[in-house]
Amino acid sequence: MFFRKAMFVGLTCSAGSRPMHYAILDKKLNIQALDAGDLENVLAVIGGLRAPVVAVGAPQRPSQGVMARPAIRRRYNLNPESTNWTQWRLGEYELRRRNIRIPRTPAEIDKAPRWMQNGFELYVRLKKIGLRPLVPDEHVEPLTFLEVQSHACYTVLLERRPYLKRTLEGRLQRQLVLNLEGLNLRNPMEILGGITRQHLLQSSLPMEDLYNVEELDCLINAYTAYLVSISPERIHHVGDAKEGLISVPTMQLKEFYV
Repeated sequence: MFFRKAMFVGLTCSAGSRPMHYAILDKKLNIQALDAGDLENVLAVIGGLRAPVVAVGAPQRPSQGVMARPAIRRRYNLNPESTNWTQWRLGEYELRRRNIRIPRTPAEIDKAPRWMQNGFELYVRLKKIGLRPLVPDEHVEPLTFLEVQSHACYTVLLERRPYLKRTLEGRLQRQLVLNLEGLNLRNPMEILGGITRQHLLQSSLPMEDLYNVEELDCLINAYTAYLVSISPERIHHVGDAKEGLISVPTMQLKEFYV
C-alpha cells in the first residue's frame, strides 16, 4: 500500500461526527491521503504506517499552571503577585504576546471545548500505540508526535497574520504558502487566472483544486512534521514540556506579527 511509504501526518480535531481530519505526506511532499474519521479510524490509519511522525493541531493537555510560577512571570516581566495570564499555558502565552491569536486551554478537562477534549484523548491513544512526544534538540525518530497550531504555522511562514481562514482569500493565501513551500498541489494563482466573467455571472467558480479549511490546516500540520524530521533547524519550540511544547516552522519568532 502507498501508506507504507508515507511518513508525515497532520491532524486536526473538531467536535463533529467525524472529528479527526488528517493529511499524509511522503518525503517528496506528495499528498498521499486527505480524509476524516472518528478516533478509531484515524488510529488505524496511523497504525498502518511504517514509521510516522505525527503533528496534532490540538493541545496535549490542560494548563498545568506554569504561568503562575513567580520565576516564569519574572522572566516575562509580569507581576508575580498578579493573576494576569495565569490561566494560559506557557506556549500559548508565547504566541499570544506576539499577536498570534490562538485559543486558551483551560486547566480543567471538563471546561475545555469538545474539540480539545478529543485532542487530549488522541494524544493518550497515540502513546498507547507506541508513539512518543517530540524531544527538542534530539534526533527525531519515527513514531514521534508533536503539538502544532495551524494558524500559528501559517503566521510564521507568512511573517504576518493571514487572512481569516474561512474566507476565499484566506484559503487562496494558505494554499499559496503550501505551494511555495514545495507541496505538490496546484498553485492557486492558476485557479484565479482561470476565472472568467461568465464564471462570476453564473455563480460557478472553478474551485475544484482549491482545498477546504480542514484540509489546509491538516496539510500545514503535516508539513511541520516533515520539517521536524528533515530540517529541524527550521523549527522553533515554545512552551514547557510539562504542559506540552508547541512547534512552529520558523528558525526564530518575531516579536510581533501585524
